[in-house]
Amino acid sequence: MTTPTQPTDPADMIHDEHDIKPSGLLRFITAGSVDDGKSTLIGRLLYDTGNVAADQLASIEATSQKRGLAEIDWSLLTDGLMAEREQGITIDVAYRYFSTAKRKFIIGDAPGHEQYTRNMVTAASSADLAILLVDARKGVITQTRRHAYLAHLLGISELVLAVNKMDLVDWQASVYQAIVDEFNGFISQLGRHHVQAFPLSALTGANLASRATDISWYDGPSLLEHLEYIPARRDTDLAPVRLPVQRVVRVMLGNAASGANDEEFRGYQGTLASGHLHLGDEVAVLPSGQQARVTGISIGERALQQANEDQAIVVALDRDIDVSRGDMLVAPAQPAQVVRTLTADICWLSEQPMQARGKYLIKHTTRTVNALFDELLYRVDVNTLAQQAAPETAAMNDILRVRLKLQQPLLIDAYTDNRTTGSFIVIDPVTLNTVAAGVIVE
Repeated sequence: MTTPTQPTDPADMIHDEHDIKPSGLLRFITAGSVDDGKSTLIGRLLYDTGNVAADQLASIEATSQKRGLAEIDWSLLTDGLMAEREQGITIDVAYRYFSTAKRKFIIGDAPGHEQYTRNMVTAASSADLAILLVDARKGVITQTRRHAYLAHLLGISELVLAVNKMDLVDWQASVYQAIVDEFNGFISQLGRHHVQAFPLSALTGANLASRATDISWYDGPSLLEHLEYIPARRDTDLAPVRLPVQRVVRVMLGNAASGANDEEFRGYQGTLASGHLHLGDEVAVLPSGQQARVTGISIGERALQQANEDQAIVVALDRDIDVSRGDMLVAPAQPAQVVRTLTADICWLSEQPMQARGKYLIKHTTRTVNALFDELLYRVDVNTLAQQAAPETAAMNDILRVRLKLQQPLLIDAYTDNRTTGSFIVIDPVTLNTVAAGVIVE
């Protein structure tokens, strides 16, 4: 019998000085088909790491007993919506926060049903890592491939293949290895990804928070050990300054040293999408290209010397120039692209098919513009990865590469360079429903 592929032990993983170090916070998602055990895995992980309160534990124990279950239903810790509990499935993204002695985590439990692919896209858009669960009895199925492709599309290069319910196949090494080989064969076609595979049982906790010692053919780390070690891929911190302007306000700006409110300024409010912004920095305002110097940065009444990625701030400039909602403050030497056409990969999320050459709204950062699907270049078959050229329309969950014409300019980066300025949503102008999510190729 072939020895199953072993995940690398964290103690043996050596990285060079150029590797990104763990940030202290890891954002990850769990995804898979219905009943693969995503919510159970999260619930058990929370319990095994001491992140479940006594009253919560008592509640889910009581509910499990009422349902006639011999074991605690750990999925109840995440399936909080009444509709979910009635159906026994996850239909929304459940976010949970927990920590160990080594780092903090944010988990997104993405739905398994195909019609809730849009929720998986939402959860994956900010994740550093994706855990793809596979039922050992079923193996790799279409939803596994779909979620793996979406993770690839959304720039998640760190993948965990969690082969769950191994206890239901008597922990057969041959079953585990066949699933790992099939998945690796699929993901290798998408380019460079780092995949770690784990045999486990979310229900019993085997190989989840602690190493499984009773599996003769497995001597690798537990899933939690891997999560505690793996670096968070948050590269926007090193990217150029991008501050989409949400609104223009009049603010009292205090002195950074004394904190005193001493002068009123016209300020530009927004969340810093990437980079670091300092007092005295030169910035350019797009799309006009006018330049000015930063004379004030504040959060509420608190003045700052420096703003970092993800902070919601108000910025004052040394010149009174024309800036409005939807404009963007950028590093002059590294500006965003100002475009009226763009090529993007989209996932169609609506039950209503795309209207060929129909007019839609594109919401990108704080700017919303009218747009036309000028050309549908190809549709991706998630099972074979074949490109079906020139489709006439898009149905729910289709993944396509498209070319868009914009009535007004957008201020963009490629998604591979910046997740925030490289992504957008598509809105139906009549219903105002979100019908697609996209990532910018160029």
